[in-house]
Amino acid sequence: MKKFAIILAAGQGTRMKSDLPKVLHKLADKPMVSHVLDNFKKLSLDETFVVVGFGSDKVIEALPEDVRYVEQLEQNGTGHAVGMVRPLLGTVEGMTIVAYGDMPLITAESLQKLMDFHEESASTATVLTGIATNPFGYGRIIRENGEVTKIVEQKDATDDEKAVTEVNTGIYVFDNRKMFMALSQLKTDNAQGELYLTDVVEILKNAGDKVSAYTLENFDESLGINDRVQLAQAEKTLRARINLTHMLNGVSLINPETTYIGADVVIGTDTVIEGNVTIKGKTTIGRKCLITNGSRIENSMIHGRVTINNSTVEGSTMELDSNCGPYAHLRPGTVLHEDVHIGNFVEVKASSLGRGTKAGHLTYLGNTVVGEKVNFGAGTITANFDGKNKFQTEIEDFAFIGSNSTIIAPVHIGRNAVTAGGSTITKNVADDSVAIARGRQVDKIGLAKKMPHYRGE
Repeated sequence: MKKFAIILAAGQGTRMKSDLPKVLHKLADKPMVSHVLDNFKKLSLDETFVVVGFGSDKVIEALPEDVRYVEQLEQNGTGHAVGMVRPLLGTVEGMTIVAYGDMPLITAESLQKLMDFHEESASTATVLTGIATNPFGYGRIIRENGEVTKIVEQKDATDDEKAVTEVNTGIYVFDNRKMFMALSQLKTDNAQGELYLTDVVEILKNAGDKVSAYTLENFDESLGINDRVQLAQAEKTLRARINLTHMLNGVSLINPETTYIGADVVIGTDTVIEGNVTIKGKTTIGRKCLITNGSRIENSMIHGRVTINNSTVEGSTMELDSNCGPYAHLRPGTVLHEDVHIGNFVEVKASSLGRGTKAGHLTYLGNTVVGEKVNFGAGTITANFDGKNKFQTEIEDFAFIGSNSTIIAPVHIGRNAVTAGGSTITKNVADDSVAIARGRQVDKIGLAKKMPHYRGE
């Protein structure tokens, strides 16, 4: 049997009070619709369709290439939105799961259980329901003799119906052809004057088709996001879920409540992460690393046995046994090879540092290719920008760069070469040479007595 998914992502989300389409607001470092699609990707589906509307250009840009989309130019209810897919799917035999792009907490496991239940029960329609302690705002599940007869929206419910605590989560599985046949019978005689997808359940039931319900084990998964408060609630829930997964996989989080790990981050076993750490984007961290308090890592590849001490690492690679910090900043394009040490207040950008190289203090390295076991003294700067263009500095193995050296790119410093402390290097330095580029010290004996600061003997 062919299996399809339709994700509804056309709404503006007026309660978000934002120019950004609701489904593009981020949770755990990615748009909420991306979380939904990631979970659907784990199912054995033949095709997935996303219905877009408000801000469609931005939403389409965020969709994976293997997901098809249709536009709902006029938003006239959920039934109308699903109907937009009719030209592509309306006559196809199979089953279709319908969900919302603003439900990022639903898991692939729950979706799979819903689909399995639908098949095993031989139902025409199956509603994913939940038991709500406070059902206000949810569509109520109305049953007779245990069977689902209809779903009543909050605004259309009687007092007795409002007392029902079994609610509609908004996710359904349908026989595909019968779903589209029922959609053609929808009417707008309701409080909103819209075409409700929920009315399909009653239409199918009246036609003699079997309508079932599968109850969600964890109601938190059904949380839909309509405002910033719910966005924050979902963020907290998702962060706790992500952190729990990493801890169960062998990662030590010293203070999980203050540790922010993005949804796409991969972390190896026996790595220790202290509190107030943020790890985002497409970041991979290897085994037995230490990430200390206050560090921020984004879109980086961190190999095993690396230490990041209260530092920022962006778009960089750190190989085995390298380390940085405290207060270091690795900017995009940086590669630290094995055993490299980047210390206090050192900034590295678009540079490659060879095995065993050290820059311990107060240094800036930009657009620099450095060999093995080079030592940078405190206060070294590679001046790579002339106001219009950026130039490269090359430093060969075993060079020793004296403290407070300023290296004006483009320049090449040879193997075993030395720059004297305080030098401004503007020309290439040959192998095994010492470059001294500073004015001579001249002492004027007794002249200090005439200076304004002088206080006598």
